[in-house]
Amino acid sequence: MATFPVVNMEKLNGEERGETMNLINDACENWGFFEIVNHGISTELLDTVEKMTKGHYKKCMEDRFKDMVASKGLEAVQNQIDDLDWESTFYIRHLPESNISEIPDLEDEYRKVMREFAKELEKLAENILDIFCENLGLEKGYLKKAFYGAKGPTFGTKVSNYPPCPKPDLIKGLRAHTDAGGVILLFQDDKVSGLQLLKDDKWIDVPPMHHSIVINLGDQLEVITNGRYKSVMHRVIAQPDGTRMSIASFYNPGSDAVIYPAPQLVNKEEEKSNIYPKFVFEDYMKLYTAVKFQAKEPRFEAMKTVEDRVNSGPIATA
Repeated sequence: MATFPVVNMEKLNGEERGETMNLINDACENWGFFEIVNHGISTELLDTVEKMTKGHYKKCMEDRFKDMVASKGLEAVQNQIDDLDWESTFYIRHLPESNISEIPDLEDEYRKVMREFAKELEKLAENILDIFCENLGLEKGYLKKAFYGAKGPTFGTKVSNYPPCPKPDLIKGLRAHTDAGGVILLFQDDKVSGLQLLKDDKWIDVPPMHHSIVINLGDQLEVITNGRYKSVMHRVIAQPDGTRMSIASFYNPGSDAVIYPAPQLVNKEEEKSNIYPKFVFEDYMKLYTAVKFQAKEPRFEAMKTVEDRVNSGPIATA
């Protein structure tokens, strides 16, 4: 089994740039995931985000989660649970407009730190997208423009904690799915594992590493790259010991962005067979919400039925 791809981003600035770009391209084509180190976000900021996130969970969310478990009788389940995830979460929207000031229970210092973290992640996401453009032979900024829509991209963060689970064989931390959107940047616990991806019909652990960011690709990048890059199924396995922190930030198209394969990545024969559809991202999300934990291919097929009414026009520029 090939080793999970880990990319040292500093090597993009030196003699090993070509080799590093190839590693990223291979990860996008064959894994749908890779992990980056030396990515430019300070370790001090990452440590503060982790400390405050774990503190907020202990203070404001842990008892609520225990009450939910007790009310549903989950500690005594005997059969597999297929309609519930063993996670405690809240969601922050950053773009096009932030809602962080409206989220209850967050201390002011935590809000400030998460705003700073979001700015760093937004820059990193756009840098990653330009690396993809270079590898794909697209002009710099193409993917950012493709995501833009009328008000820019949508960008938000799902803050999750996965508490110890008494029946990890019967309850998933998070059921298997592909992500609907663009590029996902995950800051995860470096001590408690649980994230797995599906490769060659086998579940493979995404290694927890100190101060790393895990990158994974969403369905929209698969469409825009005409299937050259793939979104892949992944899941979180609940653990019997330790609470796993997961902060996943989603850099996605704007709700009105029109998504379709980049013309440079479609050859004439494929054009006739029309492999991937053209659609408005918001329409895709409406469908995805209902069938998130099912295979992605029927979603793409369903989008073909609405393709006729989508007028692509030129890609809006930032």
